[in-house]
Amino acid sequence: MNILDENIPEHQRQILQLWRVKVQQIGYDISRKGIKDDEIITFLMRKRQPTFFSRDDDFYQRHLCHARYCLVYLSVSRYEAAVFIRRLLCQPEFNTQAKRMGTVIRVSMAGIYLWRLYAEQEIFFSWN
Repeated sequence: MNILDENIPEHQRQILQLWRVKVQQIGYDISRKGIKDDEIITFLMRKRQPTFFSRDDDFYQRHLCHARYCLVYLSVSRYEAAVFIRRLLCQPEFNTQAKRMGTVIRVSMAGIYLWRLYAEQEIFFSWN
């Protein structure tokens, strides 16, 4: 399940849906508008293998790694969110839910930075 934070513009959600990327957005499809960051983590724990996409850098923290979800911080323009979500989901290292679980990811123009559960160091992947 791919979940978009409410800080992802609606038109970016619509673009993803046109590309047949299955997404649900907080405050639109699921949950409620104005949900707090700590409530989002609790919410994700109740879902089955969610990948959560946000433009909030508070979600790119090593201690937030958990085996039951994936957090993705989009460090890109709000108008490029859909493009970079799709790029990440098409990367061989992240193209299934199982491959993403237990990671906290930062997506940028330069590439993909991430923390894996129990990892000692941040990992970097360049765009293919």
